[in-house]
Amino acid sequence: MFNNLREDIACILERDPAARSKLEVITCYPGLHAIMTHRLAHRLWQADLFWLGRLVSHIGRMLTGIEIHPGAQIGRRVFIDHGFGVVIGETAVIGDDCTIYQGVTLGGTRLYKGTKRHPTLGRGVVVGAGAQVLGGFTVGNGARIGSNAVVVKPVPAGATAVGNPARIIDHAESAPPATTDPDQPTPVQSGSQTIRTGCTENNSANPDMPSSRSPCDSDWDAAPLQAMLNKGSSAAQKENGAGFTAYAVDPGAGDPLVKVLQELITHAADQDVRIAQLCKTIESMGSKVEGNSAPFDAQRLNKMVDE
Repeated sequence: MFNNLREDIACILERDPAARSKLEVITCYPGLHAIMTHRLAHRLWQADLFWLGRLVSHIGRMLTGIEIHPGAQIGRRVFIDHGFGVVIGETAVIGDDCTIYQGVTLGGTRLYKGTKRHPTLGRGVVVGAGAQVLGGFTVGNGARIGSNAVVVKPVPAGATAVGNPARIIDHAESAPPATTDPDQPTPVQSGSQTIRTGCTENNSANPDMPSSRSPCDSDWDAAPLQAMLNKGSSAAQKENGAGFTAYAVDPGAGDPLVKVLQELITHAADQDVRIAQLCKTIESMGSKVEGNSAPFDAQRLNKMVDE
């Protein structure tokens, strides 16, 4: 027991740059407390003292905010960083040297008793913040699960899974591919370049739209948005490598939250332009449209975010 405790303290000091001393780790790290409590609860569970095991587990949950079923199997040198909101199910198996960040769920998708409902993590797996790994499959040794990913299928050893639903990516896939299709929106560009809203350069798709102004004329400056999205991304790439982030801060790694944000902003700009054109068409027919606002731009978005 004391050997395991020494290993747990050493692995925290090694993996967390914020850890400064053994005393700090022993007294101030809920992930360590949760692992220690679980080892006691798991022994009680194996001795068929199910209620007592659940009680010890419940006390550990109240103290740490980490819920680990006493039936779960956890290996050596497992580090639960921060840990609040982590849920580990009854039939989950966690291999040695794994790292789990806050908000992670190792859960199940079935309600049948006596079956393998929760995932098995191989040796050295890293699960990013907010990730959901659901099902009785295996995540291979050395695999990495990106932040906020939803994994419902096996992950090969050494692979990286990101997105919702999660997909397996290679390092070459970490950067979004360039596109020359005029009907497809282009990813956010750097500098003072603009974001295309996915419309065509002509109005052939909608002959009723006035030809005095194309919807593509309302491109907006992407520099403020790009600066906001790229904040901290270089450090995350150096720390975690391309394609993986534990904290959802790296747009270049295909993080799902950043991708959704980019798509929503692009879609909002496109819809704003189309609504403006529709209002102009209605006004040209003799009707007055009230509340017609200016096209959406990144400066307004940046001001909203700052507030």
